[in-house]
Amino acid sequence: MKSTSLKKSVSNIEAMAIVVGMIIGSGIFLKPGIVLGDAKNPYMALLAWVLGGIITLASALSIAELSAVIPKAGGLYVYLEELYGKPVGYLLGWVQTIISCPASVAAQAIAFSTYSSFFIPLSKLQKNLLAIGVLFFILLMNILSTKFGGMIQTLATIGKLVPVAAIVVFGLLKGSYPGFSYISESMETVTGSGFGIAVLGTLWAYDGWIGVTNMAGEIKHPEKTLPKVIGFGVTFVILVYALFNVAMFKVLPYETIVASAAPGADAAEALFGNGGGAFITIGIMISVFGALNGYLMTAARVPQSMGARNQLPFSKILGDIHPKFSTPANALIFQSLLAVLYILTGTFNTLTNLLVFVLWVFFVMGVFGVFIVRKKNPKKPGRYAVPFFPFTPLVGIIGGLYILISTIIDSPERSFIGIGITLLGLPVYYWMNKK
Repeated sequence: MKSTSLKKSVSNIEAMAIVVGMIIGSGIFLKPGIVLGDAKNPYMALLAWVLGGIITLASALSIAELSAVIPKAGGLYVYLEELYGKPVGYLLGWVQTIISCPASVAAQAIAFSTYSSFFIPLSKLQKNLLAIGVLFFILLMNILSTKFGGMIQTLATIGKLVPVAAIVVFGLLKGSYPGFSYISESMETVTGSGFGIAVLGTLWAYDGWIGVTNMAGEIKHPEKTLPKVIGFGVTFVILVYALFNVAMFKVLPYETIVASAAPGADAAEALFGNGGGAFITIGIMISVFGALNGYLMTAARVPQSMGARNQLPFSKILGDIHPKFSTPANALIFQSLLAVLYILTGTFNTLTNLLVFVLWVFFVMGVFGVFIVRKKNPKKPGRYAVPFFPFTPLVGIIGGLYILISTIIDSPERSFIGIGITLLGLPVYYWMNKK
């Protein structure tokens, strides 16, 4: 009989590396200009980064309580099944399996090949081929052993903090403030839906922390470990992101940051020259490489879990664990093939933008689930409970609703297309149930 159970081989350090390594990917190096453009001035941009971090932290600490009460493989989609019924949980699993996770994998792979062109000029086809090549290398490592994936994640997380720390330290020591000069000319601020879009832009850079919950079946004592690594990891990243943006505003003029497609690399070159910029760019590539590994590693756990429960077409194949390597090899290959499709069609950015809105609908439901859990499973001594209840989950809920409402007002078409894609999973759900 084929196994559908994964070994508990993920250490606490590797779990922490998954949280930090998946959050700090390409977003912090690519998004500052977009957020600044939406926020209109550096102070509002910093506020957007901090507020996005607070909303993320409040949501993360709240959902961590769900992981303590329901420490099952599959993460949030399983929690939503338990709280709201199978169709709701299924829709999140559907979106993560078919679009969200593989599109995020594709985005990280393309980011890696884009930064590679700093050293060697690459055509669009060559960038795509390099992205696919690095994706297949990570796929192979994760098929051979979850330990290999965990080791890559730990080393890449350490490596990615080097360029971030270098830009922060040397940027903060720099005496000028060109990024803040715009304030003296205009105190223009943005409020309402526009500021909501700026905050939404930061949320993609904060995304990824929830991936570690997909690994619950492979972590020892997940009910204790997950809350710790999620809380500490997200708090650490908020501090890093805030300092990184302040450093960038001390290095680059406002107009340069807004116009740049890769302000992180521009800041590195301004600080260290071409040679230093090359060193930092290598560090950025390591950062993206680690995020790519984390996304693929955690992404495969959703279709594997759904397959083991016979919830997807070809469930027997997707739910299987490799008999020799004890890894979800088929699910890893499936997610990688979808990612290759998104790389070749160039749809990964469009899809990730569409689904940030949808994913936050599910996140808000997950945060609200803390109130349901407390009613059904009263707090027990020794079990993790979200701090400052009910204030913390309310911050996550109110912040999430603000983001959702702002997005609907500013981009109604994008919001409703994302909802439509999600609802396509319902016919599949009912068809699988009939089978």
